[in-house]
Amino acid sequence: MDKEFSEQLKLLHEVIRSMMGKVTISHNMGDEATSISNIFIDEYMQDANDAQLKIYLYLLRMMSSNLPTSVPDLADKFNHTEKDVVRALKYWEKKGLISLEYDSAQNLTSIHMEDITTRSSYGRRREDTVLRALPTAAPSQPVQAPEPSYPAKPSYTASQLKEFKLSEGSGIMFIAEQYYGRPLNPTEMSTIYYIHDELKFSDELLDYLMQYCVDNHKSDFRYMEKVAINWNQEGIKTPKQARTEVMRHDEDVITVMRSLGMENAPTVKEGTIISSWRGELGFKMDIIMEACDRTVMATQKNRLKYCDSILRSWHENKVSTREDIARLDATHTANLKSKAAVASISSINMKNRSGESYIRTSANQNRFNQFQQNTYNFAELEKQILDN
Repeated sequence: MDKEFSEQLKLLHEVIRSMMGKVTISHNMGDEATSISNIFIDEYMQDANDAQLKIYLYLLRMMSSNLPTSVPDLADKFNHTEKDVVRALKYWEKKGLISLEYDSAQNLTSIHMEDITTRSSYGRRREDTVLRALPTAAPSQPVQAPEPSYPAKPSYTASQLKEFKLSEGSGIMFIAEQYYGRPLNPTEMSTIYYIHDELKFSDELLDYLMQYCVDNHKSDFRYMEKVAINWNQEGIKTPKQARTEVMRHDEDVITVMRSLGMENAPTVKEGTIISSWRGELGFKMDIIMEACDRTVMATQKNRLKYCDSILRSWHENKVSTREDIARLDATHTANLKSKAAVASISSINMKNRSGESYIRTSANQNRFNQFQQNTYNFAELEKQILDN
């Protein structure tokens, strides 16, 4: 009996050991779920970086719900630059997982998600993997990640940050605190120090970088750092070069220009005016597009200047929503009617006064004419005088 019990206990221990390290996964997910191909997980996920994975998974999620998106939306969602998003899209296009379509102006218009579940290469690659696992594998060599093409960010000490703030970084630190409306914490100071010292940004270029981030409502310093690295890789050294780069990739600027019938690539001046509508005036794109629509209906010339005057007038009148625009339109219409009524009354009064003047003049003329037209019998008058 003891021997039988011992055998059962031994068997139980073996079962328990066989289950160690393995976890059974179950779920109670409903219909609100996004399906991901096993092929993607097995073959593509391990080679993709953080940004590429986020972008692809989010595209699947949007596709499953039949929702639209855009490069700016993706950048805002994951706190990446638009250039990071475009790189990720081109990475997946190169892998054959998506197809990108552009219009004649090379603006991205469509993203097509390819069906990878029917690829015959998947079965072949799985088989190759299994066959390679049978022999005793040689020790694998670690894969060296490629060296980044920009300087790494050091870990700055408190004394280094203090010295930077009190010496060469005093001016730019003060400007940063003015832009963000508060003192910077050590992490944020480290970002400024890194961009200035390692990426070699001048104070003027760093000033424009912060202005660009604030104008686009990007207060996260990690975003600022990513933009700075992109500019460093592009060889941008001056604010003018940075403005040109920003305008070239700013989809909102391009959208506004197309809405106004301007097909040329945005100049720095044009881009600066349009960007000021979002930054300086604080308008959202729906309000800006409303101004564009009104401009197109009103004039064929100098549309950018005309649209700018509309938006600045709205800003002076505290417009921030479409309801505010409707209120302003109603007030304007009422004022026009009031002025028209006043003008009509003035016109009637002038006509009345003109009529009275004419009557008085006519009466005076009649009296004069009556006096002039009297006739006298001089012979009769002479007879009366002689008789007397």
